Amino acid sequence: MLVSQILKTKSLQDVVTVSPTLSIAEAARILSEKRIGTVVVSRDGATADGILSERDIVREIGARGAGCLTHTVETLMTTKLVTCSQDDAADAVLQKMTDGRFRHMPVLSGGGLIGVISLGDVVKAKLMELAMEKDALEGMIMGH
Repeated sequence: MLVSQILKTKSLQDVVTVSPTLSIAEAARILSEKRIGTVVVSRDGATADGILSERDIVREIGARGAGCLTHTVETLMTTKLVTCSQDDAADAVLQKMTDGRFRHMPVLSGGGLIGVISLGDVVKAKLMELAMEKDALEGMIMGH
């Protein structure tokens, strides 16, 4: 299964971007309001300059206290992005996420942001793929 197949189940509206100059408090409000775990940080709304997760915010509050909420997103965002393309295999993406211990990955095409896939998206797609294989094997065994 390819990333492009997973993206077909999502819409580009699922990608939430924020400006690097936004406050951490405002980013946290957006995460809470939209009930999502990550925002892509983008200066222009079309490219990925970084990523900020709820975990990043919680870790920073734990380390520095609530005062960090007044800082800007660019002070906390991850800038060494691990990304994928729509032609990447879901298994490879799952491995990258597992190895890197993160749950969201921007999908780029020609340097532009075309989506974000989550660990949950990949696991759901893999489970559907396994169910189809199981059904096909059962059909072969039963002679259908």
